[in-house]
Amino acid sequence: MNRDLTKGSVTKSMLLFAIPMILGDLLQQCYNIADTLIVGQFLGRNALAAVGSSFTLMTFLTSTILGLCMGSGALFSIRFGQRDENGLCEDICASFYSIAAATVLLNVIAYLCLDTLRVFLHVPDEVWGDMRAYLSVIFMGIPGIFLYNFFASFLRSVGNSMVPLVFLAISAVVNIVLDLWFIIGLKRGVGGAAEATVIAQYLSGIGIAVYALLRCPQVRSIRRLRSLRWERIGEILSFSTLTCVQQSVMNLGILTVQGLVNSFGTVVMAAFAAAVKIDAFAYMPVQDFGNAFSTFIAQNYGARETGRIRSGLKSAVCISMAFCLVISALVFVFARPLMTIFVEAGETEIIQAGVQYLRIEGAFYCGIGCLFLLYGLYRALEKPGMSVVLTVISLGTRVALAYLLSAIPAVGVVGIWWSVPIGWFLADMTGLLYFKIRKNKLLPLDKASIR
Repeated sequence: MNRDLTKGSVTKSMLLFAIPMILGDLLQQCYNIADTLIVGQFLGRNALAAVGSSFTLMTFLTSTILGLCMGSGALFSIRFGQRDENGLCEDICASFYSIAAATVLLNVIAYLCLDTLRVFLHVPDEVWGDMRAYLSVIFMGIPGIFLYNFFASFLRSVGNSMVPLVFLAISAVVNIVLDLWFIIGLKRGVGGAAEATVIAQYLSGIGIAVYALLRCPQVRSIRRLRSLRWERIGEILSFSTLTCVQQSVMNLGILTVQGLVNSFGTVVMAAFAAAVKIDAFAYMPVQDFGNAFSTFIAQNYGARETGRIRSGLKSAVCISMAFCLVISALVFVFARPLMTIFVEAGETEIIQAGVQYLRIEGAFYCGIGCLFLLYGLYRALEKPGMSVVLTVISLGTRVALAYLLSAIPAVGVVGIWWSVPIGWFLADMTGLLYFKIRKNKLLPLDKASIR
């Protein structure tokens, strides 16, 4: 069902739209959670470290696709709010072929650079064999990731967040079942975990593509090359490239930190692999709420409903901060039991390192919650460049401090953990100050005052 976010209760509209997105992304995390859980319990610490490092790398690679789809989705929402049906069809066509071309290029580069990644990520010898086996299979799923994210972005842009959830739910169940079968039953090792994930990715990608083509007339424009306009391609690229850069910079910083983590050995690698999954699972709802908030703002920006934008800002901040405070408390209290989900109880060193990470970073989820809202806000207000600035501040601070602090013997790996919330805080202050100064110029003139 498509939801028009320019009408009805502001808070209710955002929440009803956001909840399926939150559930959907939590299910998407199950792809990698299932790999980590089963690999950690049945294949040991080296395999866990290999899959964990691969997850960080794949997040970086697919951030290009995700960024392009998110940027296009924001533009689709604006067109939907403007009731510009022809413009929406042409934007969909231009976006599909542009992102498809980028996906093919990314896949080729991934395979060409596979062996050079070992040096860049400082992967230990005992881990590289499993990591290479995992990556050589998981890269095959990149086109499936494109299909799912493109069509999910379109559906969400017109207010349909339920259908993407359904396809993810089905594929998540398939992924977990295949993980168990391939790893435990067929003894296929880390390669089996990757195969299960790739099959699930194509299931969700092809499934949602078929649904969108059958049910949404606007999407059928991708079958008509006459709908492809060079000016629309330029518009899509100018809008989406900055969102793509923002996502890539964010994940490049994380990938750089992964290389630093790897230099501390297998124990820290395994702890980080498990803790990052818990971390991502914990704040994923507020990230998705930020994306739902962005769609809400974009539709109302296109419709020039400035009053609803202001009301939406207030509601979103209250909801996001309340959620983050609760999650921070839960992660801090249950850090150890959460680690034992992924790591055998006897691996005390790994568990202790992971608990330390979670209790430092998890105490400051309000910082990342605010940052996700700022990313969504500036993307929706056609200022994606500001999202890039905030990402550079956040990740630049994180990378610089991680290397500086961890080099101090008395601080060590703890310096990597503390660099994260410091980066969030500095980016938040910058984004809030910019909005306060430029608010009147950023928000559109209300349509009521134009009449």
